[in-house]
Amino acid sequence: MGQQETIEFARSAYQSRSKNGTAQSKIMPIYLDGNFAPIQQTLPLTPCSHVGIIPDELAGGQYVRNGGNPVTNEDLGRDAHWFDGDGMLCGVSFKRVKDSQGNNKILPEFVNQYILTDLYLSSLSLPSLRRPIAPSIATLVNPLSSLITIICVVLRTVFLVALSFLAGSKQAIKKISVANTSVYYHDGRALAGCESGPPMRVTLPGLETVGWYDGRKADGETHEPEDAKTDVFGGDGLVGFMKEWTTAHPKIDQGTGEMILFHSTFAPPYVHYSIIPASKTPSLKSTLPCRLLNAPLPGVKSAKMMHDFGVSPTHTIIMDLPLSLDPLNLAKGKPVVEYNTNKPSRFGIFPRRNPSAVRWFETSACCIFHTANTWDSLNSTGQVSNVNLLSCRLTSASLVFSAGNLEQPEIPQLKSLEEPIRSEKPISFFDSYDSDSEIDEESSLLPPPKQLPRHSLAPYCDPTDEIDQCRLYYHSFCLSSSAASANTITHQFALAGLPFEFPSVRRSREMSAARYIYGCSTTTSTSFGTALGRAIKIDALVKIDALTLIARGKASPPRSVTGCVDTRTIHQIMASQDPDDPIKVFRMPKGWYAQEPRFVARNWGEREDDGFLLTYAFDEGQLLPSGECRSNAQSELWVVDARDMTTVVCRVRLPQRVPYGLHGNWFSEKEVLGQREVMRVRSTEQVLGKEENRSALGRVAMGLRRCVETWLG
Repeated sequence: MGQQETIEFARSAYQSRSKNGTAQSKIMPIYLDGNFAPIQQTLPLTPCSHVGIIPDELAGGQYVRNGGNPVTNEDLGRDAHWFDGDGMLCGVSFKRVKDSQGNNKILPEFVNQYILTDLYLSSLSLPSLRRPIAPSIATLVNPLSSLITIICVVLRTVFLVALSFLAGSKQAIKKISVANTSVYYHDGRALAGCESGPPMRVTLPGLETVGWYDGRKADGETHEPEDAKTDVFGGDGLVGFMKEWTTAHPKIDQGTGEMILFHSTFAPPYVHYSIIPASKTPSLKSTLPCRLLNAPLPGVKSAKMMHDFGVSPTHTIIMDLPLSLDPLNLAKGKPVVEYNTNKPSRFGIFPRRNPSAVRWFETSACCIFHTANTWDSLNSTGQVSNVNLLSCRLTSASLVFSAGNLEQPEIPQLKSLEEPIRSEKPISFFDSYDSDSEIDEESSLLPPPKQLPRHSLAPYCDPTDEIDQCRLYYHSFCLSSSAASANTITHQFALAGLPFEFPSVRRSREMSAARYIYGCSTTTSTSFGTALGRAIKIDALVKIDALTLIARGKASPPRSVTGCVDTRTIHQIMASQDPDDPIKVFRMPKGWYAQEPRFVARNWGEREDDGFLLTYAFDEGQLLPSGECRSNAQSELWVVDARDMTTVVCRVRLPQRVPYGLHGNWFSEKEVLGQREVMRVRSTEQVLGKEENRSALGRVAMGLRRCVETWLG
């Protein structure tokens, strides 16, 4: 049975329950509505039409984006969070073909597939369940959730997982990850990641699910090393499985071929650290020891919400920020997720292969979900003097709550370690979007541009404002021996005042002093508030010349911590006529929204920004008056010239829409062709096949079990 038949099976099972009155009638949560809503169709590689010219650099490669896509969407009574949902990969492959005249052509093909995790397959085998097996993040982070409520939803999950191991089960739940956050490539494997489990290997370009990757091999691969059962993610003991929980943002060193990652857990020492070398095609530069698995990181005192980190050629940065994610908080009368502005942000920096030598640097409270780049600065003797970090720094934890339609709990007034803080509110990246604002757009493949109205030029951003910011931010950590006792942060300031998230750099410039950082923004002029029902929509792609702004900041230092180098609003930046402006903005046409972009380098390019940005785009003019998407709504894949940040060189029309999701990646033709062999892939046939013959006692036992599962809902 294919994935489309799988979805129809799940939908029909749910609709049957709805007719019996088990579904609740509530307003659709915003992250299950519009183009956030899951799609109900999966497609194999399907040819697409396009306008414009497909760059030769895309030939043979594939763009893939991951995101949560709940298999059923009718249960409006359940909590919903943007980070929930079964992982679904949506990709566009650029296939090399010949036309009727024998000329070379590039044929774009769209494909989307569910990631067949244990949770997804088990859910298909249990049509009596009305809610996902794992609790919603919204339930866990809701400040109004009582201790009893959280205990009940957690015990329900534990009980369902235990039932999956009983005789007669079609799918045991060995990992609790939905693998819905990211997708990346290392050592001949494309891997999908999520913090609640190990990576899951998938194939390119078909996006079939292979199996869980344990740091040595993936289930379903043909070759099993002699030591495959040892020296892998995880460990022994009651909480050993937590060490399988792997960051969705590992760092791949393009020079050595190593993959560096961390594992954040609920038990001491709370953070473990691993390095996986490339063994399929080891780099000539890789002369270091082979592997480092599950090494403890000293100095972290409690469980934290850790999503990303930084890695330079010589050092690693772990961020111990005052955003806790700790079930034990409930026993202290605190919510599971708590952001404490009166505690410092701590940055642990250590030599890449020696986490025990960590040095901790402290500064004002903040949240960082994504880093953009990390690199070394050398002194006159060639020694590392500073480690530099660019990240998207938030001054509140509002994202965690607003992504679940929850009101952020009141927090104490932020206390800076450096400067007093003012309380006005600037533009936040997570604002609601004003769909009536005018558009300034230039491209032959886009509608004619409109003049940006003068009244939209808001006053300059207040560089000292620390309420609900989300800015590209620079830290420089001094490693000089003379500063060993102080652990000095020599520079800490925002590069620009405009909202900025989902950062990336040219792959060949990662872990070095990359000039350009690419990311997402919003052109809303509405200040970020605490009202419910917001949704993150991206209507602007941004390119920031980081090195130029860092140099300006060092030459004329802004206020430490709260200062900002370029204080212009996004509207003022778009109105600039300066060809050498360090910030360039590509604004989507009115009613169109983008997703996280990825850079693909132009062959033989002369500059670092010679290349293209790939992003999914959706026209919300396809929404019904109710806010739901039309059944025939379609998305596009746009290819934007990254050098001028104006020209759309190609638009690929997809056969269906792609919901707003999380992280994507570009896979080159070399990577697609260089994948490791696969012996078998996961399938839905086993869980949806016919019931096996059982004894009378077995049938009674299974009947009782299904009654229990129905009761658990």
